[in-house]
Amino acid sequence: MNLFYNQNGVGDVLMVQLTTVRPQDTEVETVKDITLIKDSTTGEIVAINVFNASEYVKIGADGQVETTEEIVGSLKNALKNNGVDLELDVDLTPKFVVGYVKKKEKHPNADKLSICTVDVGSETLQIVCGAPNVDEGQKVVVAKVGAVMPSGMIIRDAELRGIASSGMICSAKELNLPDAPAEKGILVLPADAEIGQPFEG
Repeated sequence: MNLFYNQNGVGDVLMVQLTTVRPQDTEVETVKDITLIKDSTTGEIVAINVFNASEYVKIGADGQVETTEEIVGSLKNALKNNGVDLELDVDLTPKFVVGYVKKKEKHPNADKLSICTVDVGSETLQIVCGAPNVDEGQKVVVAKVGAVMPSGMIIRDAELRGIASSGMICSAKELNLPDAPAEKGILVLPADAEIGQPFEG
């Protein structure tokens, strides 16, 4: 789940994205202060807009809102108070974590891409990476599916040149870190970085 708030641009509306999948077509249902956005094909609710959001949720500033237990509790109350019967299944695990590149293979359909097998502690991910310096044995920063990059891009399950990719191995520039090098390449972490731990930057 990703939360966004932009009072200056949009007004007092909390935008709640429940899935990273983009539906082909959507339909909208509004109940009091809650608008449900559904995938027309499956009927699945993919997003929620909470109007008069400041009456329901404490929001610090414009931009991405951190998903916390407190915010999720407030959201559940907002749904209940508006007569919306919807279970929120929320993953509160960190989205930027330390990963370990266990294996690197050449992409069969692209010279500059590698297929990496990356241990992120709780699971092992297959990530297609285009960085020239990625290699086996590295500790790296992984943006898991659902992560929101500083640029605003949301990480989704993808297919790159026919190969499935779940997540992204990040460069310092993509993480918007100070003094990030201009040249292309992922951020390689020290050897003692702990696999699966949140990356705080």
